[in-house]
Amino acid sequence: MATDAITHDHGHGHDHDHDHGHDDHHELGWWRKYVFSTDHKTIGIQYGLTGLVFLFFGFMLMLVMRWQLAHPGMPVPVIGGLLQAIFGDSAFTADPQTGAKGVLTASGYNSFGAMHGTIMVFFGIVPIAFAAFGNFVVPLQIGAPDMTFPRINMASYWFFFISCVFMVVSFFVPGGAAKSGWTSYPPLSGIADSGPEFHSFMNGQTLWLVGMIFNITASLLGSVNFIATIIQLRAPGMTWMRLPFFVWAQFVTAFLLLLAFPPLEAAGVMQTMDRAFGTSFFMPTGLIVNGQIASWSGGGSPILWQHLFWFLAHPEVYVLILPGIGMVAEVIACNTRKPLYGYKAMVGAIFVLGFLSFVVWAHHMYMTGMGAKVSGFFQTTTIMISVPSVILVTALMLSLWGGSIRFTPPMLFAATFLPMFGIGGLTGIPLAFNAVDLYLHDTYYIIGHFHYVVAPGTIFAIFAGIYHWYPKATGRMLNTALAHLHFWPSLIFINGIFTPMFFQGMAGVHRRWYDGGATYGPIITPVIHWNNFMSVSAFLLGLAQLPFIFNFFWSMLNGRKVPSDNPWHATTVEWDTPTPPGHGNFTKPITVYRGPYEYSVPGADKDYTPQSEPPKTERPVHAPEILGVTPAPAH
Repeated sequence: MATDAITHDHGHGHDHDHDHGHDDHHELGWWRKYVFSTDHKTIGIQYGLTGLVFLFFGFMLMLVMRWQLAHPGMPVPVIGGLLQAIFGDSAFTADPQTGAKGVLTASGYNSFGAMHGTIMVFFGIVPIAFAAFGNFVVPLQIGAPDMTFPRINMASYWFFFISCVFMVVSFFVPGGAAKSGWTSYPPLSGIADSGPEFHSFMNGQTLWLVGMIFNITASLLGSVNFIATIIQLRAPGMTWMRLPFFVWAQFVTAFLLLLAFPPLEAAGVMQTMDRAFGTSFFMPTGLIVNGQIASWSGGGSPILWQHLFWFLAHPEVYVLILPGIGMVAEVIACNTRKPLYGYKAMVGAIFVLGFLSFVVWAHHMYMTGMGAKVSGFFQTTTIMISVPSVILVTALMLSLWGGSIRFTPPMLFAATFLPMFGIGGLTGIPLAFNAVDLYLHDTYYIIGHFHYVVAPGTIFAIFAGIYHWYPKATGRMLNTALAHLHFWPSLIFINGIFTPMFFQGMAGVHRRWYDGGATYGPIITPVIHWNNFMSVSAFLLGLAQLPFIFNFFWSMLNGRKVPSDNPWHATTVEWDTPTPPGHGNFTKPITVYRGPYEYSVPGADKDYTPQSEPPKTERPVHAPEILGVTPAPAH
């Protein structure tokens, strides 16, 4: 015990130096405290609020697309004129019969589709799940006073913010936003929004590329910071196998970003040069544009872009998933009042999953005509990667067994994540095989599969995390009745959107038909009626988010105050801070004595034992023992 105390004092002395150096012995002004802040909690909240705004924006783009799919050629009701005034005549036009404005054009549909995918993945889910929750929670969970590099952390957010500005501005340049899909495949992306009527730089596709370059830079800065923080700033006693599972998930995710994003950043720079400076990294010779052979400086390869893009974009899927699984694990352990089942196996599984995610990328490229041996390799690795995923989901399911489950709002979302993510994973298995994927590629089956992973999967996990850590961030509880009003309609209507996509996909409905397949009506008659059903579900899902939005902001000022710093009676270290945590996080030295999920320990006086609670001695400790003197034996 004496050794522990000495070690802890040394460790926390460093923390105090860090703290005093960080605030320079004076109270920070408003701009430094809330805008250009280097405090990890403020940066996490900045990422979270920005990400939620873009998640809402991306959702609105999807609603306009779903209106068009259900009612092709009809003006968007009520706000159609406003949309045309905002986004311009390239995205919306007037109904030739009634003159009503607000009919989404084919070009506008392509723009909204490309930007919906880009915004939801790179500007919504990743900033919230990885950057926001990671910044706010990880240092608290490991007992650190801040991130290792606070100024780099601030730079990460502002690079991200600049990327957001570029993406928003791209909607308002001539021709509108990028139209080449969220994957930006050349040669289409090389010639889109180009010609004498377009500015060489201020056009949608080039601004998309520049925005992505800034976004990737932000992620790289953040990932380096997370890795350094988790390795270097753990509290005394916080050994690797005492880390909460959420920290492990963020650790592996940071490595995925660090290793996978640079190829796409290089590819983005090269495609920008193709568009702005006439190079031809991805543009082939002999390409016919508008009836004429396009002149390029050399023979580029469109397939090279696909390799560079998907080498990032498949690990990116796990960048979306792993933080969500980490949040779900924390919520399930807390609300079942028992340890996670197979904690070490889960840690091993995410490392295997992270490694395999780098050797499966070409299963997105079966259509490029790869040979049988190459496709056989990627089919094998794609099936292999399902094994660690199954280990994770199975362990979380088994964690429910025998638990004294509390169905709090975060637990509702966390428990629902498991079957929803399971559906997403199971429907992906057929796509691993070349013969099946050639038929289902670019159909609505792909959309349904992917969205089950990230919508009722990762986004539900994000909601679980918000409801779980909101009291720590604000000192207030979210309203439970409004939380139920948010959860149950969301669960029903989100399935109403994505389940019919499997039916349509197997019938051959293509994901990029802007009229929902009306042109091909005779071919897809048995499934085209699902367009209306899915669109109604989408609008009702939007309405179901209103209780959450109201609850989120109303509870900041009017929610019930937390009864203690640990309202959920959780075991991990973040609940040892004041609520909300101040600068430097902890008001007392932190030492970790046990693993992260000591719930319902036999013989304990309560059903949770915090990581930082010193162990109770079995017998009184006498002064001679403390001094190292062996007492004389009793006679």
